[in-house]
Amino acid sequence: MLPPRPRLAKPGLFVTATDTGVGKTVVTCAIAWTLRQAGKKVGVCKPFGSGCRSTGPQGTLLHPDAVALARWAGYDQPPELVNPIRYAAPLAPAVAAEQDRRPPDYTALAQSLEAIAAASDVLLLEGIGGLLVPLDSQHTVLDLATWLGYPVLVVTRAALGTLNHTAMTVTLLRRRACRVAGLVVNAGPAAPQAQPDPSTATNPTWLQRMNRAPLLAHLPRCEPPVDPEHGSIPQPILDAIGRVHWGEICGLPATAGSGA
Repeated sequence: MLPPRPRLAKPGLFVTATDTGVGKTVVTCAIAWTLRQAGKKVGVCKPFGSGCRSTGPQGTLLHPDAVALARWAGYDQPPELVNPIRYAAPLAPAVAAEQDRRPPDYTALAQSLEAIAAASDVLLLEGIGGLLVPLDSQHTVLDLATWLGYPVLVVTRAALGTLNHTAMTVTLLRRRACRVAGLVVNAGPAAPQAQPDPSTATNPTWLQRMNRAPLLAHLPRCEPPVDPEHGSIPQPILDAIGRVHWGEICGLPATAGSGA
């Protein structure tokens, strides 16, 4: 059972995606950067991380997404606060937890979130995989998003198949009464060898039409490197995210500036 909902007095946003590897981390880091540039104190959290690596003399588990989030938010906090539930195996959290015989500690998660929110103006949370990724034998990422109660941003691909995957994601959120803040379409890294995909020209219009949700940003296809952990997000992506009023979407009082 999930504990009582944490007392999160600050506005925020939960970032999910239609699948793994769609670009949640890049988008969340760019949003954090935009809000930070607007003068906001940005708290960040990746509640669950699998595929973590051991670092430091004590062998502390660390997830690269949590490192990236903290870097772009300018958030200098221990990894156990930014990413409170961590597993080494690159598996769905429920599978990794079962192998480790270490179930998720939701009380520790709630305490981390309350501490981050208390020290921030706004809180950004990044999910893991898609909505139905299992966190334990009873709960999924969708349950986590519902439990937190923040508006949800959906990051989706630009290519063929995105209409189906996005519609399923948005439908699940709305069935749980989660507020869909909007969509971000990620064209992904440049791939010169790939065959042209004519659906990318029509998908943005159809994504909005099918889901009745605003297309907040359309990230351009960029040459690598896209490596937010080490501080590399191409400027065109930052520019596309920076044109959105993320503070208003999160629930901050409206002020001047694109990130306010």
